[in-house]
Amino acid sequence: MAHLLQRRAFALCLATGALPALGVNEAMSTPALWKALRSGGHVLLIRHAFAPGTFDPPGFKLDDCSTQRNLSEEGRQQARRLGELLRSRQVLIGQVLSSQWCRCIDTAQLAFGSDKVTPQASLSSPTQSSPEQRIRNTEAVRQQINTYAASNSGRAANLVMVTHMFNIQDITGEGVAEGEILIVKGLGTDSKLAPRVLGRIATA
Repeated sequence: MAHLLQRRAFALCLATGALPALGVNEAMSTPALWKALRSGGHVLLIRHAFAPGTFDPPGFKLDDCSTQRNLSEEGRQQARRLGELLRSRQVLIGQVLSSQWCRCIDTAQLAFGSDKVTPQASLSSPTQSSPEQRIRNTEAVRQQINTYAASNSGRAANLVMVTHMFNIQDITGEGVAEGEILIVKGLGTDSKLAPRVLGRIATA
């Protein structure tokens, strides 16, 4: 249903000429947000692109993509559009970190290139973690965001983290659709402090 609503909203924007030809729903973005991204020092939290279903099949293996829930062809196209949009807006991307799950790695590689992506355990799905490990992972990622914001303010590059819905909710307190980007900025060095969400970009 969420995907259907996104596509209907996208079709309406196309009919009114509100979107560029890339096919990206930018209803929540602003010129100021794009300007901030071009200034650098921000973190792009991205939920993986469309992957039909909910959880992974029983007995799945991290080192075998065929056993996991994966991107559909629609999701692969969505990931490519995501990368095209950021390039068209002249947003410079620095390091690209990803969950170890195949649907996240594929999203990152299709959007930014296979040679730029580094898997990171703390971004992986919390469904396989203990409650204690989930908290440690959330705090580790928040610390990365805070440190990046503190050390890269005013520089051109932005940090990308491709991960899962539950992780983004844990980190920011906000929900996110598949293929959606949350632009965040750290508020300090406290790993328990959620970063500030500056805006979001939803890809159709």
